[in-house]
Amino acid sequence: MGTLHLTTPELEHKRLHDDNPAVLPEDLFGFVRYLEHGSPSALIRWHCHDEYEIHLIVASSGKVFVGDYIGEFAPGNLILTGPRIPHNSVTNDEQASNTPLRDRVIQFGSAPLAAMRTSIPEIEGIFPMLDRSQFGVEFFGLEKRVARHMDQVRDSTGLSRLIHFFELLRELAHCGDYRLLSSVQLKSVGDSEALATISNAVNYILEHYSRHLSITELAHFLGMSETKCSRFFRAATGNCFSEFVSRLRINKACKLLMETDHYISNVCYDVGFNNVANFNRRFLEIKGMTPKAFRQQAQGRFGP
Repeated sequence: MGTLHLTTPELEHKRLHDDNPAVLPEDLFGFVRYLEHGSPSALIRWHCHDEYEIHLIVASSGKVFVGDYIGEFAPGNLILTGPRIPHNSVTNDEQASNTPLRDRVIQFGSAPLAAMRTSIPEIEGIFPMLDRSQFGVEFFGLEKRVARHMDQVRDSTGLSRLIHFFELLRELAHCGDYRLLSSVQLKSVGDSEALATISNAVNYILEHYSRHLSITELAHFLGMSETKCSRFFRAATGNCFSEFVSRLRINKACKLLMETDHYISNVCYDVGFNNVANFNRRFLEIKGMTPKAFRQQAQGRFGP
């Protein structure tokens, strides 16, 4: 078994929004776009795009999909997604046909912000948050304040809209009550040399995760003692080496379960586990469901 289903996310371009009355014409919003929609909606589908998006759910509940994350959403759910990370949120069947306003969204371009980063040092503080958004970020306790910021963005134009938008980003950047949804995030490790070292370590793991890999091998690659490597790796990633590798393998397994019809036993060995029972146990611990249940639930990510 190895046939790819059509489960890869649709790459969305701005032109796909043109016929949707919930979205302002492009010449009216610059690089910051406010939109809202109910359910059902053409915007509810498994897709990705080059823009960042801030989603605030205001009504209904259901399943949310961000990368390899599957969870529940309800009113007040607040998620930031980064460029090219696939996502969708599917309303429960009994609510899907009668929700006039379900989701409020602010969408903004990545290229203008990247250009600002090199020339406007005052906005540097928002970028750690934006960097995290490549995994999807769920925020807690900000629903009412973010709703007010969204009102201001919606009701303003020009420079006023830009000011309100950056006030919203500042609010999110200062929030310490959040969780990452789709993958493992590196922590700040101090100077650029240390960051380069942990990046080399992670790249090495990404190249070799599908076979037996030990902290001894990684330490040798980095030119460190095993003890020093172990301490450094935990400080930089928040996980011990074995836990990091295990989580990476599970994330890779999620992608295969979502995008192929490979047997679960084949997925187990493809991502580096050598025992199906252990694979099933670790998958359940990390994702909160079995591989089979994950695959079944993932079929719902397309939406209506």
